[in-house]
Amino acid sequence: ACAAGARIINDVSALTNPGALEAVAETGAAVVLMHMQGEPGSMQENPQYENAAKDVFGTLKARVEACEEAGIRRLRIAVDPGIGFGKTVDHNLEILNRLDIYRGLSLPVLLGVSRKSFIAKLSCGEAPKDRVPGSLAAVLAAWAQGVRMFRVHDVAETRQALAVAQAIGEA
Repeated sequence: ACAAGARIINDVSALTNPGALEAVAETGAAVVLMHMQGEPGSMQENPQYENAAKDVFGTLKARVEACEEAGIRRLRIAVDPGIGFGKTVDHNLEILNRLDIYRGLSLPVLLGVSRKSFIAKLSCGEAPKDRVPGSLAAVLAAWAQGVRMFRVHDVAETRQALAVAQAIGEA
């Protein structure tokens, strides 16, 4: 992907696959280290955390340290707590209520909450395309905690919601 022009690698395994750290270090690309408990096929079967926000923080901190040891400079790294990836609704809410702790890594935080299933579970079971209001609510709550990077499906709607929230905050 980098040979074809990609400049950012978004890795759901936080570069834990064999050779991934070295490969990213060689490319010079930026990387988003995402937290995921378990494997994609089974990650939602029985996720367990003592304290989801702190446990995810600890894992991401360790992965950042591994990146630095592999020669990936901090200015190339962002972190993503991995909402929905091996987490229950309660785990997701715990993380979303404590996004401030991830700023303790002194790195950009990327958040992907767009159309996630936890929104439907907290509401009326809406289909993904009907979860835009819940997605916007989660983005705005994260913005209020200092998150500035979002992975979204509904770009125009998210930009509008953030523009209004920012204007209100400046008034």
